[in-house]
Amino acid sequence: MSLRLGDTAPNFQAKTSIGDIDFYEYLGDSWGVLFSHPADYTPVCTTELGKTAQLKGEFAKRNVKVLALSVDGLERHQGWIKDINETQNADVDFPIIADEDRKVSDLYDMIHPNASETFTVRSLFIIGPDKKVKLMITYPASTGRNFHEVLRVIDSLQLTANYSVATPANWVDGEDVIVTAAVKTEDIPARFPRGHKIIKPYLRTTPQPNK
Repeated sequence: MSLRLGDTAPNFQAKTSIGDIDFYEYLGDSWGVLFSHPADYTPVCTTELGKTAQLKGEFAKRNVKVLALSVDGLERHQGWIKDINETQNADVDFPIIADEDRKVSDLYDMIHPNASETFTVRSLFIIGPDKKVKLMITYPASTGRNFHEVLRVIDSLQLTANYSVATPANWVDGEDVIVTAAVKTEDIPARFPRGHKIIKPYLRTTPQPNK
């Protein structure tokens, strides 16, 4: 059965470009991004891993650890990393899982037979410190992911995990947020002392509370 939001992310042990890891031990108390690639030495994947490496500082300040995966082996991974670093002006130092036996791909339902019976699609999972699946995105092989969108979603997930708010369409860090329906209108001033706006009884906004 495929994973759903709120499910516990399966633990696994795997060989990676930085050595053998236990997934839970690698994450520790951090958030995690696990994302798959159809194959090594492919153009879109090369740009994706390069962009992820370039955003290392952005992931770090959000307490996020990243892991990539493809069904190729470690030797190909190591050679490919050199190409990524050369062509993308990057330093890939996060683990790339060598999932030759498809064990992790099967756990996370990363192979979609109607797209390819052998290669993973572009699946991405955001996993919280509680090891629960917080977000899943799946792209076809032909479309590269927007990693600034991944960071935006992480900002939203981390904010809404700690406050009774939701983030509206196209929200970015620093903008007003929506007060959830669980908070009564009369309780808003005490919960959100920086002020609020009632647009409709069900649509109340407030400045981002952690700014």
